[in-house]
Amino acid sequence: MSHTAKILLLGSGELGREFVISAKRLGACIIACDAYDNAPAMQLADSHEVFSMLDGDALRAAIAKHSPDLVVPEVEAIRTEVLAELEDEGVNIVPSARATQLTMNRDAIRDVAAQELGLKTSRYRYAESLDEVLAGAEFTGLPCVIKPVMSSSGKGQSTVRSADELEQAWDYAAANMRGDRKRVIVEQFVDFDYEITLLTVRHKDGVSFCPPIGHRQERGDYQESWQPTPMSDGAIASAQDMARKVVNALAGNGAGYGLFGVEFFVKGEEVIFSELSPRPHDTGMVTLLSQNLTEFDLHARAIMGLPVPDTIRARPSASAVILADRDSEALSYSGLAGAMENGADVRIFGKPTSRPYRRMGVALACAGTTDEARRIAKDAAGKVVIGYDG
Repeated sequence: MSHTAKILLLGSGELGREFVISAKRLGACIIACDAYDNAPAMQLADSHEVFSMLDGDALRAAIAKHSPDLVVPEVEAIRTEVLAELEDEGVNIVPSARATQLTMNRDAIRDVAAQELGLKTSRYRYAESLDEVLAGAEFTGLPCVIKPVMSSSGKGQSTVRSADELEQAWDYAAANMRGDRKRVIVEQFVDFDYEITLLTVRHKDGVSFCPPIGHRQERGDYQESWQPTPMSDGAIASAQDMARKVVNALAGNGAGYGLFGVEFFVKGEEVIFSELSPRPHDTGMVTLLSQNLTEFDLHARAIMGLPVPDTIRARPSASAVILADRDSEALSYSGLAGAMENGADVRIFGKPTSRPYRRMGVALACAGTTDEARRIAKDAAGKVVIGYDG
């Protein structure tokens, strides 16, 4: 593929912003799309379009207008059946329309992993009403986790420890669903030792893996991540084997190239498949400091048909998110100098508005150990002060 590839980016948040930087360094022309104007990636792209990714007609019109070489989804909530139609018409969807369709909905990707590929997953049931939630919880046992089959950044997810919490969890999931399907997954709570993201790159020469990334969540949303995270050789091999199977299964009719964020629970030597995103992963923000080639560099290389190293290494590093605590349309940032005093780095995403718990930036640190890097990154994130002037 020409290095002057024209890329239509669907979704223009902080992950899209970093991808634009990586792709433009390789000579790509980027058209950034999102439902609101002045989104982070739009600020750096060659041009932009504002429309809802769930509006199939607008999606088709944008692709017809720009005739891109590659269509790169950065968000889950997309009218994926339109992408499938366009792929049949010859449009190159990254990594494939099949991948975007299956991973937009947690039920579809879970069924592929558990039923088609035989990967180890937690016990689960789907529910479209409170009665079905109650039946699902009876099947999985308590505690259990309830989350929408389609949402973003963990929204709508809760852990239920007693039966009287089920109705509240159903209401919370229903209120935070993306798209137009009122459906949740009720899954067994896995008493894991830790959870990881295995960044997996499918490229023209095969499949490569980044060192595993540990992460901590609150409200189903990532708060901090660190790389590498200690795992036994056997557990790493098991995770890599499952990740390779699932990304190859998602290749579809096209090349199926790109970076995938594959999430696992780990308990001792047992590795349990959790979820997958067919794009750079929020926990992979740590690679902005930990790896010579970030997850965004690797994604850009893979989809543009450029070489990806067989072995990818990481130095001990960590990321910690900078969160807003209220709604505002007039934002400012202070405390950056103090945040950087101990060698940390800070990235402000440039989002035009804030809301409670919205990620507005990230602090990054590297050190002799991941524990020390985590301490520095969390300390730095805590020193960044968001001003709400509106």
